[in-house]
Amino acid sequence: MSMKFDGVLFFPVTPFDDHSRVVPELITEQIRSRLEHGPGGIFAACGTGEFHALSVAEVGQVVAATVAAAGGKVPVISGAGGPLGHAIDCARAAQDAGADGLLLLPPYLVNAPVAGLINYVETVAAATELPIIVYHRANAKFTAAAMARLAANPKVIGFKDGVGDLAEAQRIVLAVHAAGRTDFQFFNGLLTAELSQAAYRAVGIPLYSSAVFAMAPKIATAFYTALAEGDEPRRLELLTGFYEPLVALRDRVPGYAVSLIKAGVVDGGLAAGGVRPPLVDPTAEDLARLREILARGHELVG
Repeated sequence: MSMKFDGVLFFPVTPFDDHSRVVPELITEQIRSRLEHGPGGIFAACGTGEFHALSVAEVGQVVAATVAAAGGKVPVISGAGGPLGHAIDCARAAQDAGADGLLLLPPYLVNAPVAGLINYVETVAAATELPIIVYHRANAKFTAAAMARLAANPKVIGFKDGVGDLAEAQRIVLAVHAAGRTDFQFFNGLLTAELSQAAYRAVGIPLYSSAVFAMAPKIATAFYTALAEGDEPRRLELLTGFYEPLVALRDRVPGYAVSLIKAGVVDGGLAAGGVRPPLVDPTAEDLARLREILARGHELVG
């Protein structure tokens, strides 16, 4: 069940036509155009891909197109989550579509004790042959003891932190290691994760989500290289010149972490359409600012 990721993790957008239908041909174009930049994995129908707004059938459609376009060159992970039945159906649809694994998002709305969250993960795991990465965020906050318990299940292969409590993340890393798992994968899943990744690397979480890779693969790859090679002047230059302004724009409107990325993909030439409700597309003013930020980023990477 082990899986190894190496490189920038690509979270593609989901293209829609004017009638809000998924467009598989544009998924193919998006994936193939980004493969030349060397992503270490593709996370289809996840947060940046508007998992919250996709039906089970659409999850299968998105994943199938992604798997075909990737051609086995990198692992393809599918989103699953929400109501338990929906999570199981998404997991099975992803398996049928050829996904290599699942990113399991929180259950729908309800706040549950940790024992219930463990049962949620184990129930989805039992319903599919695919390995699972647990997403720690919102109403699915796992403890170190809970992750040690889940690490005993060979189908659970990873932990993605979307909470931002570094001390707790450190305890979870230590607990999983103490449980004897040497093949476990740890991910930083905070919004625009590049801004916090240096801190996450320090606590043993070397992987991170890069939504930016979808709209600006050269910038995302340049940052990843600077971080991996310990080129601090380069990393700080990209943080101050590109990522900090992007985060400031992102924080203007809830949901812009997805909407801005999709707008950037469209502005780059892929007719991926707008976002589905309840998200909103960027205003003309914010789109103009995004273009300025992207232009500066591309200037920095030459």
